[in-house]
Amino acid sequence: MHTSFPHVQALSRPAPQNANHDFVARTMSSREIADLVEARHNDVVATIERLFSKNLLRSSRKSRREATGGRPIEVYDLVERDTHLVVAGYSDEHRARVIDRWQELEAKAAPSAPADLSKLEILQMALESEKARVLLTVQVEAQAKKIDHLENLFKEGMSPVQFCKGLNGVNVMQVNAFLKAKNWLYTEGSSGTRYRVGNYARDKYMTEHQQEITPHGKEAFISYTPILLRKGAVRLYELYLAGELPMKKNWDGLHTHDKAVRGAA
Repeated sequence: MHTSFPHVQALSRPAPQNANHDFVARTMSSREIADLVEARHNDVVATIERLFSKNLLRSSRKSRREATGGRPIEVYDLVERDTHLVVAGYSDEHRARVIDRWQELEAKAAPSAPADLSKLEILQMALESEKARVLLTVQVEAQAKKIDHLENLFKEGMSPVQFCKGLNGVNVMQVNAFLKAKNWLYTEGSSGTRYRVGNYARDKYMTEHQQEITPHGKEAFISYTPILLRKGAVRLYELYLAGELPMKKNWDGLHTHDKAVRGAA
């Protein structure tokens, strides 16, 4: 199941850094990525920094400050390969926008072979380009398998605990407490066990279902059930693969995704 998004008219955007093809790596800024995938810039930066922490990106770790009309913000510039990894968790429509943007730039600035290059040097350059394309294809396909598996795990109306039951090794008894510590949930009532969705996660990662309960001989009251949204499921799955969810002591070290891939091999 893929979430559909309303059509957004393409905006006139500045070309990525170093878009003149003067034999330097062209880059796309984290601000432009956030614009293309309709996400908060802070969320895109958080994904970039997480991927840097795993040594998965080849772009420079150094950020730069950019004026926004208000206070300056820290912006990362990523090479094409890295932009595809950053947006791998977004919808098909959003990933397509990033791909289309790169192709648009390629069409506008297709380089010509320098006259002083020999045929052998041009052939070597073409081979290196093909190697990079094949490597990127393999990496994107691996991300696509992860996303496809996530689609199979997530169903509309699931609670976080129900979703995590499908993740091998997760201690589901501690999931709500974990989400409370991350400000996704809070508790109300004297028992401290009635979970509600916090402002941080509301309508972004989670929502609530309401139900009126009428106990026999007592006054009716409203019961709230935290429900996971698709973006929240994506984020939980990222935390799972990063080893940040509470896990059982007897966990075998295998992720559900890994077992699914091996079973399909």
